[in-house]
Amino acid sequence: MKRIFDLFFSTIGLICLSPLLLLIGIGIVLESKGGVFYRQERIGKDEVPFRLFKFRSMRPDSDKKGLLTVGSRDNRITKMGYYIRKFKLDELPQLLNVIIGDMSLVGPRPEVKKYTDLYTITQKKVLSVKPGITDWASLEYFEESDLLSKSADPEKTYIEEVMPAKLKINEKYILNHNLVEDIKIILLTIKRIFIK
Repeated sequence: MKRIFDLFFSTIGLICLSPLLLLIGIGIVLESKGGVFYRQERIGKDEVPFRLFKFRSMRPDSDKKGLLTVGSRDNRITKMGYYIRKFKLDELPQLLNVIIGDMSLVGPRPEVKKYTDLYTITQKKVLSVKPGITDWASLEYFEESDLLSKSADPEKTYIEEVMPAKLKINEKYILNHNLVEDIKIILLTIKRIFIK
């Protein structure tokens, strides 16, 4: 049932949002060198890696300077990137990941291997389900990059404080998730994007 839900609504989403997606793509190309999309390897269900799609919001090769985004005004972020990140529009291409089957609309956000390698046995339970575009942890840490920007050591803060807290939230989700809860998370995410 969840897969049917994901396929139906991600397909409808891509069709309905196609004019907006096209405009964003044109804006990215006109503003800075590099492709429209940013693809990064993430770890999915059963620890299988996959390529996650996002609209490119940073200058090319920015990930070589660090995997974490520190603050909404991180100097690697383009002007266009700032706005599409502010409204989470950079995440929309992940609807393709949902259609492909790598992701679900709702589920624990997928991490890079560098961080999943640090998971404890208990924390690895979140890798037993498909990762998602949004989840309870994303809502709780909606302003995560701004939070990290206040830290003297953002990566340490992420690894020791933020990541464990998000994983605890996700552990609770995978024990009790259902379609009604998923719909609630999607609606709350949409509300959170537009009501700051």
